[in-house]
This record gives sequence, C-alpha cells and structure tokens, in this order.
Amino acid sequence: MWLKAFHLIFMVTWFAGLFYLPRLFVYHTMTSDAVGIARFKIMERKLFWGIMTPAMLLTLLFGVWMLADYAWAVYGGSGWLHVKLILVALLVGYHGLCWQWLRDFAEDRNRRSHLFYRWVNEVPVLFLFAIVLLASLKPF
Repeated sequence: MWLKAFHLIFMVTWFAGLFYLPRLFVYHTMTSDAVGIARFKIMERKLFWGIMTPAMLLTLLFGVWMLADYAWAVYGGSGWLHVKLILVALLVGYHGLCWQWLRDFAEDRNRRSHLFYRWVNEVPVLFLFAIVLLASLKPF
C-alpha cells in the first residue's frame, strides 16, 4: 500500500502542475510588460523543472514498481490496465509538449494565443478522469 500511496501523491502533484502550467501560459501570453514577462518565465521554469518533472518521474517510478511488484501479475491480462498505460504514455507526451511551449516562451518565440492555451488547459482533465476511473473501477 505504500507504493500505491506514493504513486498517488506524486500523481496528484504532477497533475497540479499540468493544470497550472498552461494557465500560466494564458497569463504570460496576455502580458506585455518586461517585468511581468520575466516573472512568468521564472514561474514556468520553476514549476516545470522543480515540481512537474520530478513528480512525473516519481509517479512513473512508483507505478512501474507496483507493476513489477504485484500489479502486472494480478491485472496484466486486464484491458483496463493496458488502456491506462496507453493514457499515461500519452500524458507523458503532453508533458513533453508543455516543455516545448515552455522553451518557446523562454526564447520569446511563442506564436499561440491565450485562447489556444485555455483549450490546452482542459486536456489534463480528460486524462485525469479516464485514468482515475479506469484504475478505480477496473471495468474490463
């Protein structure tokens, strides 16, 4: 149960960052003063490298540990686990997109509008619902 507890703690932390970073991008896009832009760059960098990425790595570590320890033996033949793992892989890809957008902002090359980031901000919600429902209900 310790593995599951740590997996969930770091998953919640990772999702908090996945929800907040695109929101910072919305505000960053709407900012025009140099001081505000510099502040957003710092906030985005610290969130991504100081919280989100370590939380993602620890979520994956404890998830793989659970798979190796017992989960694959118990649920390896279950379709829900395979779907969940695919969704997690896609979420890691989304994390990579956030990194690309972070670099664009850091290098003053963002060409997207605040509306784009408002929509992108909703993507992790879909992943969260699907992953939690699959892991909790184990529907198939």
